[in-house]
Amino acid sequence: MNQILGIFDGVSVTLGDSLLELSYLISALLFVYGLKRLSNPATARNGNIWAAAGMLLAMITTALLHKNDAGHNIPISNLIIIILAISVGSVAGWIIARKVKMTAMPQLVSLYNATGGLASALVGLLEFPKAMAGNFGSLLVTVLGLLIGAVAFSGSMIAYGKLDGKVGDIRAGYMKYVNMLLIVATLAFGAWVTFNGGQPSEQMWAIWLLFGLAILYGVLFVMPIGGADMPVVISLLNALTGIAAAMAGFIYHNQAMILGGILVGAAGMILTMLMCKAMNRSLINVIIGAFGGGGAAADRDMGIMKEITVSDAAVLLNYSQKIVIIPGYGLAVAQAQHIAHELDNLLESRGVDVRYAIHPVAGRMPGHMNVLLAEADVPYEKLVEMDHINPDMPNVDVAIVIGANDVVNPAAYDDPSSPIYGMPIIDAHLAKNIIVMKRGAGKGYAGIENFLFFNDKTRMFYGNAKDSLQKLAAEIKNM
Repeated sequence: MNQILGIFDGVSVTLGDSLLELSYLISALLFVYGLKRLSNPATARNGNIWAAAGMLLAMITTALLHKNDAGHNIPISNLIIIILAISVGSVAGWIIARKVKMTAMPQLVSLYNATGGLASALVGLLEFPKAMAGNFGSLLVTVLGLLIGAVAFSGSMIAYGKLDGKVGDIRAGYMKYVNMLLIVATLAFGAWVTFNGGQPSEQMWAIWLLFGLAILYGVLFVMPIGGADMPVVISLLNALTGIAAAMAGFIYHNQAMILGGILVGAAGMILTMLMCKAMNRSLINVIIGAFGGGGAAADRDMGIMKEITVSDAAVLLNYSQKIVIIPGYGLAVAQAQHIAHELDNLLESRGVDVRYAIHPVAGRMPGHMNVLLAEADVPYEKLVEMDHINPDMPNVDVAIVIGANDVVNPAAYDDPSSPIYGMPIIDAHLAKNIIVMKRGAGKGYAGIENFLFFNDKTRMFYGNAKDSLQKLAAEIKNM
């Protein structure tokens, strides 16, 4: 492996170096292929395996063939530590992934984002003295990696706490000004650290202070964000974690880390923009924290909510031709996806056309409903995106809203005072009949009154979604 193949720009290139670079190229191709397959629910699991294989290849070849600045391979003692760390992490990850409930998947994603961000930030802290003694480019990527990684870490931890109900919101109007001031101060201080120069030992206080400011900004930028807007934030934090990993790759001149980080960062940013569009928000609102939050609908006569019995709901569904199920977080928290699929199979056996309408931000993370329904083996072709289902909603006999709230709220169309005004929604209100399954008459996660519940065509079916669906299926079977 140490056979010299040639000398380029005064640097000798060995067979091991060439094999390492080739392995990174193959890894990059596997990443891209995996991402391509992740774009389709039917091939997503297989795509994940291909991308993981690319990362495994890069890890193995780096451990065996990478050389430090002195031209030496990784010492055996360090390899043992690396292997032990990977083993512990792999076992822990396997156990967590097997045990985590689908309702806690957003929290798990946030936690994984946090660990990636922290790893990149720690790389920046550890490599700062060496970067100070090196060139400007090394110092710049080190500071950027630390900044972005720290924000991704603390922001993801707060997101985890909010999703898990452990952390509340700060809805004060002044928070956006605090966040604007803090991000400007953090960036300005980061620029000072980068351009100031000096001895590494004299500047360690500065890098630690910068780390602290970035941690604080990550906390404060997520704290004001309302629960209904968390999918956008999770997507953005995921993008930041990828960018921070790319910065760490530049620090270590590791092409696999650079390529992997760029792919994650780019995919995360594209998804973030799509989420922003789905929520009718701008990215700058996300960054300064003036995003989401509560609010009330316009003061108007809402009317009353009208209930429906199990038998009436069963008759209505049994004699319908087109039914659209609109799932939300209530479906997830009740673990009702399997019984929902059982109900749609039962109705289809009686000649009813049943589809699922999927809003981009339904649930607590991007794609939450797709993952949830895939777990219940709902055919992918039954999952119809909002833009494709809305034109057909006036032809739908019954829209069944299960635990969804803000993504079907007509206030997005006709109440300029509402925080969700202008947000694209699923047009459940255009269906001929609407059945809303909720545990109670309260407001949704965003704390906004839902005009749909008072619609003359709407009937409320109160109770736990799983229990309600089971009663409904049993009633239809007996008809």
